[in-house]
Amino acid sequence: MLKGSKDTKVEEKDDVKPVIDAMVAKAQKALEIMDGFTQEQVDHIVHQMAIAGLNASFDLAKLAYEETGRGLVEDKVIKNMFATEEIWHSIKRDKTVGIIENDKEHRLIKVAEPLGVLAGVTPVTNPTSTAMFKSLIALKTRNPIIFGFHPQAQKCSVAAAKVMLKAAVEAGAPEGVIQWVEKPSIEATSYLMNNEGVASVLATGGPGMVKAAYSTGKPALGVGPGNGPAYIEKTANIKRAVNDIMISKTFDNGMVCAAENSAIVDADIYTEVKSLLEKNKVFFIKKADYKKLADAMFNPNGGVKGPIAGQSALAIAKLAGIKVPDDTKVLGVELSKVGPNEPLSAEKLSPVLSVFKVAGHKEGFEKANELLHFGGLGHTVGIHTMDEDLATEFGIKMKASRVLVNTPAAIGGIGNLYNEMIPSLTLGTGSWGKNSISHNVSSFDLLNIKTIAQRRNNMQWIKQPRVYYEKTSVRYLEDLQGMKRAFIVCDPVMVQLGYVDTITDELKRSKVNVEYSMFSDVDNIVTTDIVQRGVTQMNLFKPDTIIALGGGTTMETAKDMWLFYEHPDVDLFGAKQGFIDIRKRTYKFPKPEKAQFVAIPTTFGSGDQVTPFSSIIDTKTGTKYPIADYALTPDVAIIDSQFVETMPKDIMAESGMDVLTNAVESYVANMASDYTRPSALQAIKLVFENLEKAVAGDKDAQEEMHNASTLAGLSYGNAFAGVAHSITDVLTNVYGIRHGLASIVALPQVINYNFEQPTKMTMWPAYESFRADSDYAAIASYIGLSGKDERALKDALVKKIVDLAHAVGIKLSLKDNYIDKKDFDSKLDDLAAATFGDQFSFTNPKEPLISELKQVLEDTYVGKGIEEK
Repeated sequence: MLKGSKDTKVEEKDDVKPVIDAMVAKAQKALEIMDGFTQEQVDHIVHQMAIAGLNASFDLAKLAYEETGRGLVEDKVIKNMFATEEIWHSIKRDKTVGIIENDKEHRLIKVAEPLGVLAGVTPVTNPTSTAMFKSLIALKTRNPIIFGFHPQAQKCSVAAAKVMLKAAVEAGAPEGVIQWVEKPSIEATSYLMNNEGVASVLATGGPGMVKAAYSTGKPALGVGPGNGPAYIEKTANIKRAVNDIMISKTFDNGMVCAAENSAIVDADIYTEVKSLLEKNKVFFIKKADYKKLADAMFNPNGGVKGPIAGQSALAIAKLAGIKVPDDTKVLGVELSKVGPNEPLSAEKLSPVLSVFKVAGHKEGFEKANELLHFGGLGHTVGIHTMDEDLATEFGIKMKASRVLVNTPAAIGGIGNLYNEMIPSLTLGTGSWGKNSISHNVSSFDLLNIKTIAQRRNNMQWIKQPRVYYEKTSVRYLEDLQGMKRAFIVCDPVMVQLGYVDTITDELKRSKVNVEYSMFSDVDNIVTTDIVQRGVTQMNLFKPDTIIALGGGTTMETAKDMWLFYEHPDVDLFGAKQGFIDIRKRTYKFPKPEKAQFVAIPTTFGSGDQVTPFSSIIDTKTGTKYPIADYALTPDVAIIDSQFVETMPKDIMAESGMDVLTNAVESYVANMASDYTRPSALQAIKLVFENLEKAVAGDKDAQEEMHNASTLAGLSYGNAFAGVAHSITDVLTNVYGIRHGLASIVALPQVINYNFEQPTKMTMWPAYESFRADSDYAAIASYIGLSGKDERALKDALVKKIVDLAHAVGIKLSLKDNYIDKKDFDSKLDDLAAATFGDQFSFTNPKEPLISELKQVLEDTYVGKGIEEK
């Protein structure tokens, strides 16, 4: 004889706590032992339990009927078989021990652990089957379970638990793995559920018990009541539908909570359905007997009376004093209303069926919804129809966790026999039924899942257009594929210089007859008014190719026109939102489909011809919207140096220094990679070798600077930049300083700031440790500078930048570039906050603090260490 719960008796209320404490302690020891079990050991134990339970199915069914007087022995046998055979088949391959998932690509390992000691509460309606079901899923997950059985089914429930315990122990489980309160009471069950050593409550029972389980303050799995209707729609297979309902209503005398309580029938088939129900021994009682039946079945304050659940139709009719034929299987009542004033429309837990006639789909859906809201929310609803679309619509509209199509609900709801739902004897009803779950409970609900998340670098890519370079490379337009209607975007200067003629001459040489249109009103800032004018012209012309000819402003204007031509409904507020990872940004643009974009820059500087960046100012509000999305990356970039030879010297100088800032910032950015750094380094080298000569008029040097601009753009467009760019954006917005000038004024101060160890580390998986100090030193070494250590190399780099700026006539302070000190000081706090909020601050090699940015801005104003006297 096994030692266990049979020795644990609760003789007096005072004995409840120490006895249950002892049971919990014993269960905790069992938990410790099973913690070392392998999956194979666990599966062997559960398998033997399932076999033992299956073997005892008939005897336990007899015990349950004899003790409770409810249902049918034959159906209880099926329930017991379902609770063992079907449940074992469903869970036998579940991984519940150790590593249950190893995703090598996403670097995630999931490990299963038991919840701990469980408190199991079982109902009088399914006493033996529920005890076996919960024992199986508990041990499958290495959770010891202590039961508080329903007092009216104590003997049969204990017998079921003993079968499970004996098989488990003989298969290698510790004895304390299944226990039960020998003498049940409300106090005992309550103390069990609330015991500190109990990890979770698995409750199946009445609403009061389930509510008590959820009020313990610990995880609980409970189920709600059901008042499930079945809608028989006019296209249904009527014979099958009636047969299904009869199966449900007669199975264990209708005690399964998923069983149909009502049938809703379309008027077109109502007579036929009723006739078939009567043929199948449904006796429709007279309306005059409704009150007798309701009084016999329901408590005055609602709810089925205790003795009613699971009684036969004949027994219930006798209790109500209603004469029915001796072969009656189900009592039928024809109703039209739902609610407290019609108690027979409520959950019945017996072979009593309410029947409603409806005019069609609309009324049928409404009636089903009414019934669910009258005590059955979240549980189960059924529909019988040959119209699959209608069945889907019905399922979407019903507030039920199980929507069963052409299925007997009692058997279909518990899963697996008529459908592919998870087999279970504990059916969650979700928040609608005040449950924590909305599915059929199984072993996976009784696990803690640990996630071992291994470090992984975000997947990155290089997005760049096709780049054509060398002087006169504009001739590529002659052979550009897919171009029949070209739209040229430029400013008036491009027309005056004859550059537009150069473009159109190439278009005329094309082997296809290329038509073209031109927008030549680009201004020195990008505004919504200008962009919309261009889009209006595009919509009339319908180009398949957009050619942007000009400097950075032209590139951005054309990109914005392209964007709104492709997607007129673009939301600028969404488009301007920042991001940590551009691949995951909250607002993304769809891929362009109408037109390809060709960028022909006539200045070097921003690198817009190869980047995903743009901006636009709302003409009405004055708000500037920076935009970054790979959809804005041009398809083709033509780097033809003939177009930069007419740049004014001051613009050439500032633009050249902008190239340098792009390259240096992208080289040290936290998103820099082996794919971006080579372009940045070569761009830096070309700038130092060629900018002075380019400004002096050397055409070869100008060509090299044009190449440097594109190389820097390729790096900057994929690695992004840092705080110098953030400061540039803010100064440009607030003071209207030209982009190139603002960027180079800030760069030396930012290098000095970034070089020092960070107060706050930047966050990016591929940026494994702070390296800006060594990165600046690497740049210095690459361009041939020397120094005894990294600081000396950094200083040499800063001096090299300062010397180059001075050589091309640029002063490196804001005060020397006509920014008023008083005005600057009054705006300093706002400037620092705006700099922090700029997108490029997220890719700076260290996370900037606003207070630190304020100091950098003050240093930039005076040109600390450079221009200050």
